[in-house]
Amino acid sequence: MTTPIITVEGITKSFGDVHALTGVDLEVEPGTVYGLLGPNGAGKTTTVRVLTTLLKPDAGRATVAGYDVVSQAAELRTAIGLAGQYAAVDEILTGRENLEMVGQLYRLSTAEARSRADEILERFDLAYAGDRPVKTYSGGMRRRLDLAASLVGRPQVLFLDEPTTGLDPRSRIGLWEFIERLVEGGTTLLLTTQYLEEADRLADRIAVIDKGTVIAEGTSDELKGRIGGDVLELQIANPENIPAAMAAVAGMCCGEANLDDDGETIRVPVESAVGTITDAVRRLDAAGVQLVDIAIHRPTLDDVFLTLTGEHVTQETNGNGELVGAGRGRRSRG
Repeated sequence: MTTPIITVEGITKSFGDVHALTGVDLEVEPGTVYGLLGPNGAGKTTTVRVLTTLLKPDAGRATVAGYDVVSQAAELRTAIGLAGQYAAVDEILTGRENLEMVGQLYRLSTAEARSRADEILERFDLAYAGDRPVKTYSGGMRRRLDLAASLVGRPQVLFLDEPTTGLDPRSRIGLWEFIERLVEGGTTLLLTTQYLEEADRLADRIAVIDKGTVIAEGTSDELKGRIGGDVLELQIANPENIPAAMAAVAGMCCGEANLDDDGETIRVPVESAVGTITDAVRRLDAAGVQLVDIAIHRPTLDDVFLTLTGEHVTQETNGNGELVGAGRGRRSRG
C-alpha cells in the first residue's frame, strides 16, 4: 500500500471565538490531485496555511512529504510550493526577475536561479514576456507567473489555494490544462476550490469541508453516488402549488425533495431514471399540479453539498458573466 504524502489527524485551529478548524482528517496519495471543496469560511484556506507552516494548529498532527508541519517546518518548506488566492508577484520587477528572486530565496546560485527562471518561463508560455514588467501582464499571465514561482524549488507537493479565482473562462481552462500536465509529471497537488466544475474535472479525490470539518470524502462519482443515481428536476407552473407538489413526490426514492432558489424548481434524488418521469407526472396530475418542465440529470457536486449540509454553493459572476467567487445559500427542505 502506498504511503500517503499528506496525513492530517484531528487538526483544530481557532481565532478567538471563531473555530476555523474543528478536527480535520485527511490522507493524500502521492502523484494525485486532492480537492478541498466548500464555500467561503468553510476552513479550506486555514487548512492550507497549517499544512504549509504558515499557521500552527492548536491541536492534532499533520505531516507533508514526511515532515511534521510544526517540528520540522524549516525542512518542509524546501519540499513544498504554494500559490495563494491572489498572484503574489512584484509588479515592478519583470517576470524573469520575479522567478530569479524566488530561486535566490531557495538558496540557488545566481547561475542556477537564472537557468531555472528561463526553464520555467518557457514551460509556462511566458518566455516572450519574461523581460517585461509584471504590471503589463494580464490577469491570466500573472496567475501563471505566480504558479511558476511556486515551482522554482521543484516541490514534491504543490498547494493551490483557489488558483482560478477571478480568471476569465479561457484563462481558467488553460490553467486547468496546465495543472493536469503537472500531475502527469508526478507532482502531488492539494487544491482548494469553490468551483464545483473545477473539483469535478481535476480532483482524483475530494473532501467536502464545512464549518471547519470534513463532512464527506471520496471520488467525484462516490460522492455523487451518496445521493442516489439521478436527480429528478421539476419546474412548477404555479408557485402556490409548491407544497402540494413536494408532498406528491415525497418518498419517491432516496432522499428529501428540495426547493431551488427560483422558488419554482423541485429536485428529488432517485435511484433510476426508468419509469421515474411517468411516476412523477402521474403523482402530480393526481394532486392537480401543473408542470412547466420535467427532467432527470446526473447529480452534481452541488447536489452532494446540498444533501450533506442543507445548503448549496452559490457561484457568483461579475458584470461580464465570469465566475468570481462563491458563497453559501439556503434551499428549503420539504
